[in-house]
Amino acid sequence: MILGAHEGIAGGVSRAFERAELDTAQAIQIFVRNPRGWASKPIEDEEVERFRSEARRTGMPSAAHSIYLANHAAADPELRVKSWGALADELGRCEQLGISFLVFHPGSNADVDGAVKLVAEGMERAIDAVKGKARLLVEITAGQGKSLGWRFEQVAAIREAVPGAARRRVGVCFDTCHAFAAGYDLSTPEGYASTFRAFDEVIGLEHLKAFHLNDCKKPLGCRVDRHEHIGEGALGREPFRLLVNDPRFESLPGFLETEMRFRENLDVLRSMRR
Repeated sequence: MILGAHEGIAGGVSRAFERAELDTAQAIQIFVRNPRGWASKPIEDEEVERFRSEARRTGMPSAAHSIYLANHAAADPELRVKSWGALADELGRCEQLGISFLVFHPGSNADVDGAVKLVAEGMERAIDAVKGKARLLVEITAGQGKSLGWRFEQVAAIREAVPGAARRRVGVCFDTCHAFAAGYDLSTPEGYASTFRAFDEVIGLEHLKAFHLNDCKKPLGCRVDRHEHIGEGALGREPFRLLVNDPRFESLPGFLETEMRFRENLDVLRSMRR
């Protein structure tokens, strides 16, 4: 696995690469716009070139994470349209910067079947608006509240609801904390094997394009999204040892989202490699 981290973009998106190098990361995930507001300035051409130059210099794969305000399944049409617009804007920024993946949370709505269709419509609109190679990755969620995407069946349904040509640009991001909180027990070799067998049967491992590597503060099945440092939470070290040694995932990026201490967490992950 290509081990990376979600790096800050203060001073410009291109600064993420130097921060990653200081953390000994080999891949970066970033925000491509202000994650806490709807308004965001375009990225200047000079900064685009700096980002692309840094990507060439370091050879680091990159992904982006969508803003937290978005709810692509919102019952409120105004919020839904704003969310869909932000998704298209972020996907366009990824294409502009040469970023491979945009990871996003589907959103929340009590009507699961209706929500699946709404999320898929927003994804289709974004993909149609932004021609190119950048892909949307549906993130496995913890299932907090009315959040969609905490069961593999829901993730598969979202992907399948995106029409044919657009669907080729849709993949999945597996968050270890979220999956555990949602009830998938990765903490033992048997549970790990069972979880990825189920993922393959329901979604297909070929659609798994990235990982978020986070331990979980809360117990199995809690449906609460609380990240913890690697090996310090309810997951423990075992699932991470299995992940970093799993040949199926050796070419995929895995991004830490552990509230800093990235270098320390990367050292822990690398110490588990055989």
